[in-house]
Amino acid sequence: MASNKIEIKFKHIALVTALVVFSCGPKKGIVTKKRQQKEKVETVEVVKTEKPEEVKTPEIEAEVKPPSSTAVYIATYADIAKEEMRRYKIPASITLAQGILESASGKGRLAVKANNHFGIKCHGWTGAKIYHDDDRSQECFRKYKEAKSSYEDHSKFLTGRGRYADLFKLKQDDYKGWARGLKKAGYATDRKYPDKLISLIERYKLYEYDEEVLGSKKDEIKIVRVNSGTKIHIVEKGDTLYSLSKRYNTTVDAIKSTNRLSSNSLAIGQELKIPN
Repeated sequence: MASNKIEIKFKHIALVTALVVFSCGPKKGIVTKKRQQKEKVETVEVVKTEKPEEVKTPEIEAEVKPPSSTAVYIATYADIAKEEMRRYKIPASITLAQGILESASGKGRLAVKANNHFGIKCHGWTGAKIYHDDDRSQECFRKYKEAKSSYEDHSKFLTGRGRYADLFKLKQDDYKGWARGLKKAGYATDRKYPDKLISLIERYKLYEYDEEVLGSKKDEIKIVRVNSGTKIHIVEKGDTLYSLSKRYNTTVDAIKSTNRLSSNSLAIGQELKIPN
């Protein structure tokens, strides 16, 4: 009886021991598996990102357009036109506007091939010539070595022909009067010629060149002085007895008689008494 109890107790201990061993084994395996899974998980480093600075878009520079051919023309020939105004009393604004119009801002065939900026035809010209279609086919035009010569010849053309004499009675800043006077005198056949000149002068402010030449004394005729009530004209390049007679509202014979001139020739710097 006692031995049976001992045997039962022994079996009970053995069973408990087996259960403990069984339960411990799997637990250890599970722990190991979980540990291995944790080790296999890749560590992701979390990088703290800062708010990016505001990127400023650089200002787009305004597109710089090249100057127009007319603006380039004016910049090139304005000084020449002003010099011609000082010498011949033709408004620089008129000279420039005519040059722009007649030469297509320096790009016309006559300007490119012959330096002829004013469309002046031969009319007894003894220099080089070029033929060009105008009012008629292959008309004769003057050809110059340089554009400056064309400007000077333009001044001589206006001062040396009687039909333009009335222009020189106008004030030198009266560009509208000059524009209309040129058409009236027959310089151009286009009935809109005066309007075109005036439009160019006002669009490009060419009258400012007249003001530069005239300065604060634009109404003063610098080449005239008065001695004891007698007007004295000092001859400049381009002056003729005819142009002077028109300017001072007198006659060629009266000027010759007053100054005891035997011919129509004048010398630069010569002093002439102007008849009253």
